[in-house]
Amino acid sequence: MDDMRPMGTVLTAMVTPMHDDGSLDIDGAIKVAEYLLAHGSDGLVVSGTTGEAPTTHAPEKLELTTALVEAVGDRATIVAGAGSNDTAHAVMMAQQAQECGADGVLALTPYYSKPSDLGVLAHFEAVAGATDLPVMLYDIPGRTAKPISDTVLDAIAERSNVVAVKDATGDIDQAKARIERTGLDWYSGDDPLTLEFLRAGAVGVVSVASHVVGESIARMVAAHSAGEPEKAAAEFMSHAGAIDAVMGGGLGAVTAKSAMYALDLIGSRHMRLPHVSFDDAEYAEYVALLRDAGVPVEP
Repeated sequence: MDDMRPMGTVLTAMVTPMHDDGSLDIDGAIKVAEYLLAHGSDGLVVSGTTGEAPTTHAPEKLELTTALVEAVGDRATIVAGAGSNDTAHAVMMAQQAQECGADGVLALTPYYSKPSDLGVLAHFEAVAGATDLPVMLYDIPGRTAKPISDTVLDAIAERSNVVAVKDATGDIDQAKARIERTGLDWYSGDDPLTLEFLRAGAVGVVSVASHVVGESIARMVAAHSAGEPEKAAAEFMSHAGAIDAVMGGGLGAVTAKSAMYALDLIGSRHMRLPHVSFDDAEYAEYVALLRDAGVPVEP
C-alpha cells in the first residue's frame, strides 16, 4: 500500500473457506489470508463474488471480516463487499464493514433488477453515504446485466469517498477514457486483461488468479510501474497458464477454493449451492492443470 494506491495494488478476491457441514471456517480463512499476503497480495476483498457473497449471511460476513481485520488488518487493506440488489441491504453491509474495521467497501451495481441510471446512481449514493470508508465501485455487466454508464460514473465520482473502480467490462479503451476523465484509481477486475488495463492507466488488480500466482502478478505490476514493459510482459506470460486454469471455466469461486485445498491451506472444498464443488475426477483434472501451469500443488 502507498499514498498513490490507498486501497492496495494486488488485492485478492478471497475465497470463503467452509467446513464440510457448510459452516464458516474462520481459522482456514486466516490461514488463507496469511498465505496470500506472503505471496504477493497487499489487500483482500472479502465477501465478493469469489467469496460466495450471495450465499453467506450478514452475521457470517461480520464474523469473517472482523476476524481478518484482527488477524492481518495491520498488514493489508481489507475491502468488504457490499453487493446487493436491495439497496437497504447494501447500505447495511457498508455500515457493518465500517463497524468491524474494514479499510474500504466494494459497491456492486444492483443485479437482476436492471434499474434505470437514476436508480443505479441513487443506489451508489446511498451506499457511499452510509459510510466514511473509501468506496470501490464494481462494474461487471456480465453478472449484473447493467453496466455503469458514463452518466452514473461521472456523477458518483464527485463524492469524496468514491475513490476507485474494479473494472470487469473488458473494455480497455473505455477504461482509458474514464481514468483520464474521472481521476479515479482503476483496478483490473479481469486477470487475463490486467496488463492491458495497467497500460491504460490502472493502478492495480483485484485478482482471483492471485490465489496461486500472486507473486508473479505483483512482479508484473511492479515492473510496469517501474517502466519495464518487457519484464512486465514476461511476468504475464509466466503466469498466463495459471490464469487459464483458474479462470478458464468461469467458475472462479470453485477453482480458487479448490486451489487452496490443493495447497493444503483449507480442509474442505465445500461450496454453498448453487455452486457445486468439483467431484474427485474433476478435481484431479484441475490439479493437473495447476501443476502443468507451475503451481506447486500435490497430486
